[in-house]
Amino acid sequence: MTVKEKLKGLFEKNRGRYLSGEEIAADLGCTRGAVWKAVRSLEDEGYRIDAVTNKGYCMLSENDIISEEGIKKYLSSGDKNKIVVLKQTDSTNLRLKEIAAEGATEGTLVVAGEQTAGRGRLGRTFASPPDSGVYMSLLLRPEMGASDAIRITTAAAVAVAEVAEQLTGRKTGIKWVNDIYCEGRKVCGILTEASFNVEFGGFDYAVLGIGINVYEPEGGFPDELKSVAGALLPERVPDLRNRMIAGIVNRFTELYRNIGDSTYLDAYEKRLMWKGEKINIISPKGTSAAVLKGIDHECGLVVEYPDGTEGVISSGEISIRKN
Repeated sequence: MTVKEKLKGLFEKNRGRYLSGEEIAADLGCTRGAVWKAVRSLEDEGYRIDAVTNKGYCMLSENDIISEEGIKKYLSSGDKNKIVVLKQTDSTNLRLKEIAAEGATEGTLVVAGEQTAGRGRLGRTFASPPDSGVYMSLLLRPEMGASDAIRITTAAAVAVAEVAEQLTGRKTGIKWVNDIYCEGRKVCGILTEASFNVEFGGFDYAVLGIGINVYEPEGGFPDELKSVAGALLPERVPDLRNRMIAGIVNRFTELYRNIGDSTYLDAYEKRLMWKGEKINIISPKGTSAAVLKGIDHECGLVVEYPDGTEGVISSGEISIRKN
């Protein structure tokens, strides 16, 4: 571990407190000159660090920069999760798939400050501008059948919605099956991708990808997204993104341990958007009209067709839109 990485961890543990150069050097086992260089390097990364003669250095509490040390500080599992934090990547799901194929353990987490090729369901792109969102992928090695993969996505939706509400005070809604909305605008997309064992009919691994618009990006959303995309908060909150990442991992892990009992679906259905309203079901075969009734215990969407009959649709290549 470099002096800069050690210093980042020390600062994270002592946010808002001044540490003398001598104290830091002794703690890290380096020279005061090395401390000074590490401080400058952290400032170049965007950290706000106050330096006062006879007091030392202080990482200001207002920082909201994603870091491994900052995430671990809030994780219930402590140092058990392997965390990879990247300033920029094409897709956190793609990076984690590579790590998974090399035998990484369940709970490995990849987080990026920006994605250049973020992806959503049905081949759609997910805009992932720098320094404004949370883009994270969690490695799972579930003991369940392939048909139960939708449970991972729906449990993650509950975890994101609950943590977002706790940390921001704003109400959220869930658009079946994988989108989180706030005040009528999409603020989060979830994409679960998996590698299956053909012989045994189960998972080799699953990669749970979550992208959240925490703040509106500098310059606003692209024109093609302005009518649908939103952000959780208009202004920055100190250390919010590290707390949000850790909070989602913590809550999802709780749900994941008992994912087969379906009790979390009550929290999902409570936030389900468009219940009782007319929707269009869009599939490769065409568009069908229906009224959205709710979800069943297998996470399928229960709908009522114009002739009065009910049906259940699974996610697959199907999406829904409000009529």
